[in-house]
Amino acid sequence: MSGVVAALVLGTGGGALALVNLGPDVEQMPIQQVLETVQPLAALPDAELAAQTLTLYRSDITRNTDTADTLLTRLGVFDPLAAQFLRKDALAQQYVFGRSGRSIAVQIQDVQLFDKLTARWTSDDTGQFKRLVIERTPEGFSSRLETAALEASTRLASGTITSSLYAATDEVGLPDSIANQLAEIFSGDIDFRRSLRKGDRFNVVYEILQGDGEPLRAGRVLSAEFVNAGKIFQAMWFQPPADAPSSVNQRGGYYTLDGQSLRRAFLSSPVQFSRVSSGFAMRFHPVLKSWRRHLGTDFAAPTGTPARTVGDGIVTFAGVQNGYGNVIFIKHRNNTETVYAHLSKILVKRGQNVGQGETIGLVGSTGWATGPHLHFEVRVGGVQYDPMKMARQSETVPVPAAALPVFRQLAANVQSELQAAASVQTSRFE
Repeated sequence: MSGVVAALVLGTGGGALALVNLGPDVEQMPIQQVLETVQPLAALPDAELAAQTLTLYRSDITRNTDTADTLLTRLGVFDPLAAQFLRKDALAQQYVFGRSGRSIAVQIQDVQLFDKLTARWTSDDTGQFKRLVIERTPEGFSSRLETAALEASTRLASGTITSSLYAATDEVGLPDSIANQLAEIFSGDIDFRRSLRKGDRFNVVYEILQGDGEPLRAGRVLSAEFVNAGKIFQAMWFQPPADAPSSVNQRGGYYTLDGQSLRRAFLSSPVQFSRVSSGFAMRFHPVLKSWRRHLGTDFAAPTGTPARTVGDGIVTFAGVQNGYGNVIFIKHRNNTETVYAHLSKILVKRGQNVGQGETIGLVGSTGWATGPHLHFEVRVGGVQYDPMKMARQSETVPVPAAALPVFRQLAANVQSELQAAASVQTSRFE
């Protein structure tokens, strides 16, 4: 059998395939055997082996019930001196114990002794995070608090509704804050309380904020797509560039990919997306024990949950009224009025101007209420009106004309990102 070698010759003019004859048949060529003695490495002396140390790294999330002993045990550390230091250290007591959800990592010697513990967390929107470092020193232990810059990375995810939005986002490991943002972004078009259907789906591109490479919290949704009942809704975050004309509002917001703002004159909900106990329909009144028209919408939420005004307006009443309990009435333009009832606390006064999204009170169960919830009404000319219809029909503002060229370029990229998000296998945020 003749042997050949195929060589690909590349040049500026293209490529050519050359076949080269190797000569005699391969079967007739002599075979030589080469033997070589391999010397094993000398075994390390026992004393040198004993001097070798093994360092382990473990991480977890703090719990509000943690003590020095329970935390170290969960991290695989058995070090009474370290536990004693943690119990007495002011920084550890202030920033670790009694705090839940903070990233914590420990460096351990092979004999379960504590070398270094690092806790990381974010406390505001300054773009920085806090780092508490507790480490072993020749004198014992030391602790110090540091501040460092967060680093943003982008993640893509997709999911399908089987029962609820949160069940779907849990399935693909999306943080709750991203689910909340999705509901808020599309709240003017999709009624997440009543209109979600099995088979609805979403694609989302969002930020994760990291400290020392550790994910600390979710950031902003950068773009998203939601398919509800076969209808596609898309959104992207856009903020005009700093060098835009002074006439352009520099405030960022969410827009459709053709440049229409998703911020409307009225929000559809006076609370961030939450479980709703009843909608705009007939119901059995829990106190009066009779079937009656439920004029408004009840938003089930824990006592103390912020209640926000759905639009700009002026407070016309803030006080107590029979079945409403603690209640606030706000007058808006176009003869529109909104009502917020059963509050545990009122945070505004009569005659006060309020802006859309401003916290005006806290959810409670005052008046004729059997459990904590916010009773919300919209009235137009004194007639009850469905809040969702109000939000959908309120006006929007497009991207400023001067910022359109930049917006259109970004929108084209967003479309590609959303297509990529639809095909990714999501990894959990941990």
